[in-house]
Amino acid sequence: MPTTRSLHLAAEIGGPPRYDAASHIALARLAERGTLDFVTFRDSFARPGPDAMAVLARVAPETTRIGLVPTVTTTHTEPFHVSSAVATLDWMSRGRAGWHADVSTTEAEARLFGRRPAAPAPALWQEAGETADVSARLWDGWEDGAGIRGPSTGRDPSTGRDAPHPVDFEGTTFSVKGTTFSVKGPARVPRPPQGRPVTVFDATTGPAARAAARHADVVYVRASSPERAAALRDELRRAAGAHGRDPDGLRVLVALTVDLGDAETAPGPGPESGPPLAGHGTYFRGGPVDLAELVTHWYRAGAVDGFHLTPLTPGRDLERIVNGTVALLQHRGLFRTFYPGGTLREHLGLARPANRYAPRGAGAAS
Repeated sequence: MPTTRSLHLAAEIGGPPRYDAASHIALARLAERGTLDFVTFRDSFARPGPDAMAVLARVAPETTRIGLVPTVTTTHTEPFHVSSAVATLDWMSRGRAGWHADVSTTEAEARLFGRRPAAPAPALWQEAGETADVSARLWDGWEDGAGIRGPSTGRDPSTGRDAPHPVDFEGTTFSVKGTTFSVKGPARVPRPPQGRPVTVFDATTGPAARAAARHADVVYVRASSPERAAALRDELRRAAGAHGRDPDGLRVLVALTVDLGDAETAPGPGPESGPPLAGHGTYFRGGPVDLAELVTHWYRAGAVDGFHLTPLTPGRDLERIVNGTVALLQHRGLFRTFYPGGTLREHLGLARPANRYAPRGAGAAS
């Protein structure tokens, strides 16, 4: 059955390493002009490049509405610092931050830090999930409005409801030398504008999918057909429900690398299905209209909540996505022409979470 939800679109703006702020700002502004939900900036310990969190912190004051989602590698990284950095980005962007949790699996990357050897992927994804869990607890550690001084509050954060809450979180033990983390808390950054910034997981592997079902707000999947995408979406929603979550609080986006350097393909005979995908559903090649046809078909079939697009050539392909694909989707009435809200959660149609430490009914308002 076709979904009645809004279509969600996001795009990667990283690409080959660039060390000037202007190029990243220009791409983010272009995506914002197309009213995309958010932009991402991939990062990894395995390759050179600028720090994703720092880049998008620089982009934040140069944009006004688009969401900003850097990759954060949870392996070898202190969860307390992850939580603080993401919360700070949410404050600096006025509620537009998210973070894409990823892991580091190789021994070469482990040697960069010298703290522990590489661990099996299931353990690393379990740790990533625990990092998401403790981050949410730390973000809830301050009640809404607490710890913020100013003429409108006049509060003393050391007393009453302004006193922060410790989290007392203990991680689990790896099957190799070394243990995960222990976080006492409380957080040093007051509760972010969104309550909890948006958490993103790539559910390509089984261990990642299990962590995503428990902790993610947005999940990437890869599929070569709308039927496969729908099956993956249904599976994630069922798993989220099994963890006591509302499945409607999960957005499932198909991840595609797109090459829009080719001419449009002629429509083929038979029922409409959109242009074919290559690389087991990871790669699209064609023109902006072709991409719009694929998005339209998959979305109207109710297979997905949207797409996360990685331009093969960022400058060229993102411009064609915005001025070609998005413009056509807007003309068809499938994608918005303006941002109805100001936060990333509002773009995604996700409620602002209530604070677990606040009295019942408090903390859910923006």
